Amino acid sequence: MENATRPADARESNWAMFCHLSALAGYMLPLSYPFSCVLVGNLLGPLAIWLFLKDRYPQVDLHGKEAVNFQISISIYAMAASALIFILIGIPILILLAVFNFILIVIGAIKCKNGEEYHYPLNLRLLK
Repeated sequence: MENATRPADARESNWAMFCHLSALAGYMLPLSYPFSCVLVGNLLGPLAIWLFLKDRYPQVDLHGKEAVNFQISISIYAMAASALIFILIGIPILILLAVFNFILIVIGAIKCKNGEEYHYPLNLRLLK
């Protein structure tokens, strides 16, 4: 995809950055963590931006897929950690997962705004 490497204009760059930052909506939902916020809040923002703008902006397609894949991955990890709450290891894992997610979202948005490609670690590549 040769268009994905061309310099992005400001609008395209901003929308690509919003793909990453919109996942922070999961932190805004009141006290619903780990279930509904992880499964809904952090995924809907990047998914909506990616679906609506992927054909118009190549950078949004690139960063949107990366952000959506990462948020799906985080949701899967959170569900697995939630199952471990009964043996008390799930709570610290969920807390670390939330911090890990927040930090990587911010790093992804900064890298994106600087015009760099960013690939999240531990990301399951479900959308190609």
